[in-house]
Amino acid sequence: MAEPKNEEFLDDIATAEAEELAEELAEISEEALELDALKAERDELRDKFMRALADAENARKRGDKARREAEQYGGSKLARDMLPVYDSMKRALEAASDEQREVAAGLIEGVELTMRMLRDVFKKHGIEVIAPEVGDKFDPNLHEAMFEAPVPGTKAGEIIQVSAEGFMLHDRLLRPAQVGVSSTPAS
Repeated sequence: MAEPKNEEFLDDIATAEAEELAEELAEISEEALELDALKAERDELRDKFMRALADAENARKRGDKARREAEQYGGSKLARDMLPVYDSMKRALEAASDEQREVAAGLIEGVELTMRMLRDVFKKHGIEVIAPEVGDKFDPNLHEAMFEAPVPGTKAGEIIQVSAEGFMLHDRLLRPAQVGVSSTPAS
């Protein structure tokens, strides 16, 4: 009978070891699950961080672009409002006859000087004059056709008259040059 007790004792040890092993495996399994959950949370937080970092960089770039555009083109409304002043002064100078230039030489010289100063201010702020010549090819990106007329000795699309100069602010069109364009000449 001594042997059955010994076997029972061994069975109890095996059962205890199995229970202990099951507990350890359960702890390891719980730790592994917790570790997996922490890794998933870490990956999610890393993704959120990278997205936030990319958003911040994009916002910085948009802000820089908006600042540069405001710096370059912020005065475009004022510049556009100054163009009729330029046009009027230019017409006044062109309308002055030789006789008027002799009588009012000081006045004409003052208007010419003012005109030069206005062009210098335009140039300083990135405003360039678009001055097409008669015979140039019509460019719809720079010119506005005020009228079309068949003129003998010209090709269709050639500028036949310049009514007003155009202006560019850096790379943007402030006002197109106003021109007359030749249509296909009548035969």
